[in-house]
Amino acid sequence: MANQTEMILTRVLDDIEQGVLTPGSAIDEDALIEACGVSRTPLREAMIRLEAMGLIVRLPRKGATLFKPTLEQFVAILEVHAQLEGQAAGLAARRMSGADLAVLEQVVVDCEKHAAQKGDDDPDGYYQLNLRFHGTIAEGSGNPFLVDMIKTNARKLLAYYRARYQYAGAIADSAVEHRALFDLIAARKSDQAAAFMTRHVQFDQVTAMDLLAALG
Repeated sequence: MANQTEMILTRVLDDIEQGVLTPGSAIDEDALIEACGVSRTPLREAMIRLEAMGLIVRLPRKGATLFKPTLEQFVAILEVHAQLEGQAAGLAARRMSGADLAVLEQVVVDCEKHAAQKGDDDPDGYYQLNLRFHGTIAEGSGNPFLVDMIKTNARKLLAYYRARYQYAGAIADSAVEHRALFDLIAARKSDQAAAFMTRHVQFDQVTAMDLLAALG
């Protein structure tokens, strides 16, 4: 049953990352059972775990929905997430190997090419590159517990980061900041990399309000 529970968890988490599920979306439990070929017992276990992670909300007789933050919750989660990402960048600056840095630089190059060739078009494509960039840095921290914490918090915010790339100029700005952050990490400037990453992932309150409104 443990493997079946993990199968359901993976399916839901993938749907969050791919934007299939967005904040406030209802979780179709019957569809999950059919798609994964499982019974209700592993489904129930998966829902309990997702709720404990803060990713879904379950209400009696109303089923489960993907967590949708209020403005206050959004700002609070983002504040924690920015600190976690900053910590990962600082550690990555000290710990990434030459091979790891080469992988990260290639992601940066891909971001730059996307921004130069497509401009504001294909924000979803750039969003996937952004996930690779931040994931590579998180893994480069060498701290699996920190990586798990970042992933859990990020999944509460992914829909809003995806929406952010719909704004004119956001992709180009992000690509420039990715290059600057890479340069700090490659130069082993740990404190500066941490501070830069913290600023990079933050939204001001007006932008946060706009994003919350855009996603209903």
